[in-house]
Amino acid sequence: MSSPAPARPRPVHQAADLLAAYLPGSFYYSSVRGSLLADGVYSPVHAAPGGRARAAAEVLDAALVAGVTEPVVAGAIGFRPDAPSSLVVPAVVRRAGPPKARGPVAPLGGNWSVSPQPAPEVYTTAVARALDEIRDGDLRKIVLARCLDVTGGDPVAVPRLLARLVHTDPAAHAFAVDVSAPGDPAPRTLIGASPELLVSRRGRVVTANPLAGSRPRVADEAENARRVSDLLASEKDRAEHAHVAAQVAEVLGRFCVDLDVPAEPEVIGTPTMWHLSTRISGRLADATDAGSSALGLAEALHPTPAVCGVPTELARDTIAALEPEDRGYYAGLVGWTDQDGDGEWVVTIRCAEVRDRTVRLFAGAGVVAGSDPEAELAETGAKFGTMLRALGLEGAA
Repeated sequence: MSSPAPARPRPVHQAADLLAAYLPGSFYYSSVRGSLLADGVYSPVHAAPGGRARAAAEVLDAALVAGVTEPVVAGAIGFRPDAPSSLVVPAVVRRAGPPKARGPVAPLGGNWSVSPQPAPEVYTTAVARALDEIRDGDLRKIVLARCLDVTGGDPVAVPRLLARLVHTDPAAHAFAVDVSAPGDPAPRTLIGASPELLVSRRGRVVTANPLAGSRPRVADEAENARRVSDLLASEKDRAEHAHVAAQVAEVLGRFCVDLDVPAEPEVIGTPTMWHLSTRISGRLADATDAGSSALGLAEALHPTPAVCGVPTELARDTIAALEPEDRGYYAGLVGWTDQDGDGEWVVTIRCAEVRDRTVRLFAGAGVVAGSDPEAELAETGAKFGTMLRALGLEGAA
């Protein structure tokens, strides 16, 4: 990792301008920390799992020497160790402040067909099988996911879909990443608005915000208050959340001093869901090593029990056995890291892959002892709401 570069004046951009300038093929990311739009490729970053942070640091150093202004590594990494990644050091990076709430963006329009993958009864059967594994073996938690394929008559307007996601919830971690692979018949874009911060780094300060345990959000505020109270009191949801928070704290504890782990979770909300949340922070013991960059920390944390399970390897193998659809980039990580090691990475949830006329949505639910298959099916349906609302298809799950 390079030493900090001398401060340079940054061009002044507006968050709305960056969002308006996005075109498929660009990298877009925004959160309360700020907005980033990257174009072109100075160099791809190729490395095996666990080695990406060091490979990225080398490419970033080379880019800095070659005159790339404030280079970053940006992109996405898939769920499984053998899943694809799309990490690059872009040729041009523009930054701005966080997006602000603006007027509504027109829906995409058109006629859509919706096809669940797999069928709902196949999903509930998989949850029941997972519960058998939990009862009879060493598995304590597993996250099982399903998909919706939403297909229209015309190619999907990705920039408009992204704008709807950003304007609906400017505080979310919104992203759009080109994840096309050689031989793809059409470009693919990974797009979403994640509520879950995997890890953020600023200097020596590190923050993670694991989420697990949830309830759908509704229009009636009295009912929302009841759901929040029920979530906080739920023994099952608190146990599920504790698995995630404990593992995140254990991993960050290898890198940090002064680690702050709240004793009790709180509830945070998105436009469609309520989540149990624990905000964990600490100070790095060594901020100079590539392994402690934002990407290095993200690699060490992935996958958390929020998207995989406990124990990790057994849960990941059981997911492969029970889920008929390949997750690809879903439940992986997406974000950026700069030449100083600072950056932000989020868990790739509330997301979809867009290819031509089809949007494949993903959602998962945590299964623990006491879970109900129909309730987990309903939870995934609620989590599809973020992307369905952006498409103008509320209630289509």
